[in-house]
Amino acid sequence: MGKASNGELRQELVAGLRRTLDEGHASAKEILTLTRNGIACARQLSAAMDGVVTCLHVAASQHFYPAVNPSQSERIAVVAVGGYGRGTLAPGSDVDLLFLFPHKQTAWGESVVEAMLYPLWDLKLKVGHSVRSVDDCIREARADMTIRTALLEARFLSGDRPLFEEMKRRFGAEVVEGTAQVFTEAKLAERETRVTRAGSSRYLVEPNVKDGKGGLRDLNTLFWIAKYAYRVEDPEDLVAAGLFDRKEMQMFQRSEEFLWRVRCWMHFITGRAEERLSFDLQRQVTAAIGYAGRSGQAPVERFMKAYFLVAKDVGDLTAIVCAALEARQQKPRATLTRLIGSFTKRKRVRALGHPDFTLQSQRLAVLDDDAFERDPVNLLRLYEIASRDDLAIHPDTSRLVTQSLRLVSTQLRNDPEANKIFLEILTARRSPEPVLRRMNESGLLGRFIPDFGRIVAMMQFNMYHHYTVDEHLIRSIGVLAEIDAGQLETEHPLANSIISTISNRRALYVALFLHDIAKGRPEDHSTAGAKIARKLGPRLGLTDAQTETAAWLVEHHLDMSTVAQSRDLGDPKTIESFAATVQTLERLKLLLILTIADIKAVGPGVWNGWKGQLLRTLYYETEIVLAGGHSAIERRARVERKQDALKERLGDWGEAERDAYLARHYPAYWIKVDPPRQEKHARFLRQAESEGRTTATMVETDQFRGITELTILAPDHPRLLAIVTGACAAAGGNIADAQIFTTTDGLVLDTISISRAFERDDDELRRAERIAAAIERALKGEIKIADLVAQRRAPPPRGQTFQVAPEVIIDNVLSARHTVLEVTGLDRPGLLYDLTTAIGKLNLNIASAHIATFGEKAVDVFYVTDLTNAKITSTARQLSIRKALLDVFTFDHEKAQASKARTPARA
Repeated sequence: MGKASNGELRQELVAGLRRTLDEGHASAKEILTLTRNGIACARQLSAAMDGVVTCLHVAASQHFYPAVNPSQSERIAVVAVGGYGRGTLAPGSDVDLLFLFPHKQTAWGESVVEAMLYPLWDLKLKVGHSVRSVDDCIREARADMTIRTALLEARFLSGDRPLFEEMKRRFGAEVVEGTAQVFTEAKLAERETRVTRAGSSRYLVEPNVKDGKGGLRDLNTLFWIAKYAYRVEDPEDLVAAGLFDRKEMQMFQRSEEFLWRVRCWMHFITGRAEERLSFDLQRQVTAAIGYAGRSGQAPVERFMKAYFLVAKDVGDLTAIVCAALEARQQKPRATLTRLIGSFTKRKRVRALGHPDFTLQSQRLAVLDDDAFERDPVNLLRLYEIASRDDLAIHPDTSRLVTQSLRLVSTQLRNDPEANKIFLEILTARRSPEPVLRRMNESGLLGRFIPDFGRIVAMMQFNMYHHYTVDEHLIRSIGVLAEIDAGQLETEHPLANSIISTISNRRALYVALFLHDIAKGRPEDHSTAGAKIARKLGPRLGLTDAQTETAAWLVEHHLDMSTVAQSRDLGDPKTIESFAATVQTLERLKLLLILTIADIKAVGPGVWNGWKGQLLRTLYYETEIVLAGGHSAIERRARVERKQDALKERLGDWGEAERDAYLARHYPAYWIKVDPPRQEKHARFLRQAESEGRTTATMVETDQFRGITELTILAPDHPRLLAIVTGACAAAGGNIADAQIFTTTDGLVLDTISISRAFERDDDELRRAERIAAAIERALKGEIKIADLVAQRRAPPPRGQTFQVAPEVIIDNVLSARHTVLEVTGLDRPGLLYDLTTAIGKLNLNIASAHIATFGEKAVDVFYVTDLTNAKITSTARQLSIRKALLDVFTFDHEKAQASKARTPARA
């Protein structure tokens, strides 16, 4: 057959194979849709690929390069390895092949391999291939765990089967035999590295389905280890081998099917090998699988709860396998060692304080399998001893806890001793976080506190919360314990100094444990949570006063964060109103500590020093009111003290110059701004005047607070803040807060705080100076801010992931002098610019702005007056304001595109 006809045959072959693959994919998708079975889908995809590979081998070895008189060396076995070797493929999976030869590759073999690979590449498949002799396989498997694992799952596809059987026999005898412990340790270490890279918690709200903790790779690892140690070929054989009981085997199969179902849908929906279950994919996979909303939970939240429960089951299976392998690998000790070990163990058992517990391999265990049946309170005692003595719990005992959950009855829940033990665990001086997490993963925590069981594995579908609700609550207790132990003094100096002075420590721990326990209910979770606290407090042994304190903290756990981040802390009405809510200094202390722990446990990067400063300011201002101060006389006295302090700092100025400068600021300035910053402002204004400038900027970084400050001096003008926010938006600056002050001589002194973008100060300063320069140019009319913002803004994608209903609240009670506009909606680049522009067009003066972002949700608050410095009281005027601000969230795609088209290239 000539080369030309070979080429034509290859083209026809590729076209035919493309049809086979397309039909295979369509059939697999139909199976997934109709049967909802992820494993069946994955096996269908693998079977379709088997047909393609087998066909190619036949074509290459019998049509393109037939061996007329084949020698012993001209033999080949085509073998599936890795994931393909398991007989399961996702739509976007790699195809891993081993071309196996008896000895080194021959020219004939090289031609056959190439004739198979080129069509696979023409089909746009991701092919991982290796060409090895049997000796190569054995040698490389001994040296490389990845190759060893791939060969462990080798599956014959086509060619010389005796050659494949020889490789499998030698692999078992020369590689696997006697090396189970080494392989197990290597695989578990590899798993730790992998899950750390993918995100160490199995409760991350955008999990990696393949490589994340509790994902498919964890199940693969379990089977690799079990297959290697028990020498089984099918997961079903693990029951006969004694590794799993029938119920656990069903858990393995159910988890594997669910994860494959999710992964296959992810690949089908995206058209690629997408492994991260991102927010936008979660909605689509939820719809594809067919979840519906129920009991106040959205469909996507129900689907993700199912996902996290499966991830938890995978974690349980991991513990079971590790315990079994540990038991297999124990070696008998010499007689003397056994005697010494036995004596030490008996001594330690007595120290444990209860006859039903012992130590096994230096881990806490029950004396026998009837320990929990004899006394169900032992379920709680187990974790109390583990916490008290800092002991790991033996996996077999953790397994027994899960199998004994039926013993958690109403009688046990109401048992005074059981509740006393639980409260000891929750409030332990050592960190209770790891023990609470163990209790949660065994299922005991949700059974003992049924309201907690309702939020296990529950996610909140937003970008703000990084973890499931149960994981967030447990992490928050960990943060509180660190503050309690004095470990966070540098980061939280105020909380560190006051926690030793509180008298309601137990109420604080209980409140933090319960603060989000009512999430997912139709009722407001703070109100519903307070009811749960009032019901649970007496059961746990709290006094009536402690129970009421815990309930109050749960009901008001968001108040301090909300006021600190979205209210004007220099406005006396803000402080007086918050003080009226708090009422006592003890509650103020408790609420501050709880708020810090809550925010820090939301996720990495959510807490920063800027939020810390806002909370401290609110605390100190409220403390004065609760102590009986903060009257008009007290405020005047504070202004005078600050003015005197600034006079001392400006000792190099003349008396007349200092007095003239002090007269330029209104009282609000002296109350809100600290003395070091007042001195910087004074010298900044003096320098600008000496240079004859009425428009100037100053930048300063603050690593502790995690922000960079831009100070802007300019003539007062209604649209000034819009220009400043627009310049920040155009330069990619994320504004955290804005302090706005007007001087008595008609200038504006604004301080804009933007979130840091760089670790190094010099990089951050260069960025801030670019933003400051853009602000100056915009204020002078040299650049058009609207065009720059339009360039930065992108239209939201069709069917965008998150929906936040816009809301505008207009309040004349929160401030004595200003109308407060609170605007909530979906965040996007340029939103603050659009809002401030709209406010400017409404002829409103902005006295201060407070910007808070919670993931995709923006909450922007403006203190405003009309042009006569009066509140907006007219109902018609309020309606027009509300309409104008709501219109900002109505995004017109065509206008955005037209604006972009008009933007000059230089901008």
